[in-house]
Amino acid sequence: MVAMERDELTGLPGRAASLERLDQWLAREGVPVHAMVLSLGRFETVNLAFGEATGDGALAEVARRLMHFGEDEFELSDWIAARLGGGKFLLALREGCTRERWQWLAEALADAVALPIAAVESDASLRLWPRIALIRAAPGEDSRALLDRLAEALGRMKGQPGRRTEWIDRQKAPDGISGAQLEADLMGAMARGEIEVRFQPQYALPDDRLTGAEALARWQHPVLGLIGAGPLFAIAQRADQTSALSRHVAERALDIAREWPADLRLSLNITPNDLASPNFANDFLALLGQSGFDPHRLTLEITEQVLLADLDMAAEVLAKIQSAGIALSLDDFGAGFCNFRYLKLLPLSALKLDRTMVEGIAENPRDLAVLRAIVAMARALDLAVVAEGIDTEEKRRIVAGEGCSSYQGFLRARPMKPDAFAKLAMAGAAAA
Repeated sequence: MVAMERDELTGLPGRAASLERLDQWLAREGVPVHAMVLSLGRFETVNLAFGEATGDGALAEVARRLMHFGEDEFELSDWIAARLGGGKFLLALREGCTRERWQWLAEALADAVALPIAAVESDASLRLWPRIALIRAAPGEDSRALLDRLAEALGRMKGQPGRRTEWIDRQKAPDGISGAQLEADLMGAMARGEIEVRFQPQYALPDDRLTGAEALARWQHPVLGLIGAGPLFAIAQRADQTSALSRHVAERALDIAREWPADLRLSLNITPNDLASPNFANDFLALLGQSGFDPHRLTLEITEQVLLADLDMAAEVLAKIQSAGIALSLDDFGAGFCNFRYLKLLPLSALKLDRTMVEGIAENPRDLAVLRAIVAMARALDLAVVAEGIDTEEKRRIVAGEGCSSYQGFLRARPMKPDAFAKLAMAGAAAA
């Protein structure tokens, strides 16, 4: 089927699959379709400067960031992310969406893609500067006409250095909310307790027993709508409020999880600012003590990007945390250019596979071989393997058969509000 066609490099749906999906949406009346095309411009210069391996890795990383962005922002919506070819990517949404929100999402995505990417054959890093064309589909429009109009808008931007977004109708981008106002809104939202915590359930393999959940931050902005964790923490970073937001989320999640059945675990994410502080271990352990939550039921998840700045100091901080009984997991494993020194120096208990590591395991023997190699390495290091992004029964069956210890993904549940997770937890306890 065309709908199953995927780009070999990134694992995203390819151009044909995205055209088919768009035509299906456009044929249905009543729900608007919004789309944006992100272009990396003269991407061939990356290959010349850093080599094709780094160029391919950069495209795969952009795809990963695009998927994570969509999962954060559209978790309950009908959406698609695809690679159209070269350095061009599509993000489309079938849902009511204001012009202001679609504009803000484009800017937030551009910020996410522009973050540094490690070069695979050196210690250097590179930055990509994307341009994004935006559209709300017109009545009766088909997918090819829609993509043609987006391509035309991208073409108009070539002679405008510094311009990042362009609407196909040539209208001025909506003024929206200034960065300063958004930062002030965030500070007010934290003060009023308006930052929500949602929980992504996690399940044991092979028996599908509920084992706990990962805490995820969400903010329902009064104008822009739901803002997911990635853009939310980017706003906090610009406002120099990352540590405050991280603590705010941890406090709320620990307070909620304290009421869960005693056999369920909580996973929290650590930010770069957290590990950059030499006092983080003491401050976090004090917070944990005040919460009354058992440290042996807690996992802290860290990513390669968090650790790149100062691995030795991070190892010391994490060793102190681990000595208190807290488990440590290396998140998004396989998504970037893994430095295996992390596996040597850090007191890890688990690897959490990025969804890109399981995306093609049901169809592609090479993807399955990579999964097997990672699980074998983890077993040799006495590390558990958690599979993220499990959205089909076939993927669940495969990761269980290959020796992964647990999983999370939309197959069993999407991120849910605290009361919904509490009901799920109590149902699981009653059935046990």
